[in-house]
Amino acid sequence: MSHTAIEIRTEDGTCPAHVFRPSGQGPWPAVLMFMDGIGMRPALHPLGERLASAGYYVLMPDMFYRAGTYTAPDPKQLFGDPAVMKAHFGKFHSPTFMADAMRDTRAFLAYLDAQPDARAQKIGTTGYCMGGRLSLMAAGELGERVAAAAAFHPGGVVTDAPDSPHLLAPKMRAKIYVAGAMEDQSFSDAQRQKLAEALTAANVDHVVEMYPARHGWVPSDTPVHDATCAERHWKATLELFASALA
Repeated sequence: MSHTAIEIRTEDGTCPAHVFRPSGQGPWPAVLMFMDGIGMRPALHPLGERLASAGYYVLMPDMFYRAGTYTAPDPKQLFGDPAVMKAHFGKFHSPTFMADAMRDTRAFLAYLDAQPDARAQKIGTTGYCMGGRLSLMAAGELGERVAAAAAFHPGGVVTDAPDSPHLLAPKMRAKIYVAGAMEDQSFSDAQRQKLAEALTAANVDHVVEMYPARHGWVPSDTPVHDATCAERHWKATLELFASALA
């Protein structure tokens, strides 16, 4: 497995990103991995490394690049201090963030298309927290290009906004897997039910379920990291991608 830092030109600038490739001869199925709302940091790299070691070409872009150079906050401080959280989200989450991110996603897809060792005609997407929302939005916006999309402890996937991911269900052609966190107001029981109903109505092959863990359980540096549920998430991820991208 190799890990390379790269830059991708987008309509709005230059996006730093990380590429994780398996060892051996490609091409390998391509997966776009979206970071969480804490920001790009070393604790996310093992996620890309593990997926690459399973045989996937993984692209992990820094979705906060428009803010310039930054250091992601310590997750324990972010989760524990309301003032830090307010300042962080005020800086990085603009009203146009999701629309900007979807524009970026087309640039990421173009990058994957140009890589001889990436098989990108049909890609997978996955993401955590904010990245889970982006993963589902990409499945809707990119239609046939996304064969499988996963979202773990996502937030904001069922809202009253016109760009809510659940409204994109009729455009999705991917197999969908969503795992919510318990006692999570950003993805409540009612929202889980509404998402499942939207996917069912659109005849989307999907699983929407809840894990017995807190929001943010996958990355190893969060105060709510749950090793058992993180392993369960890997099992679900690999099964999903194997069924749709192999």
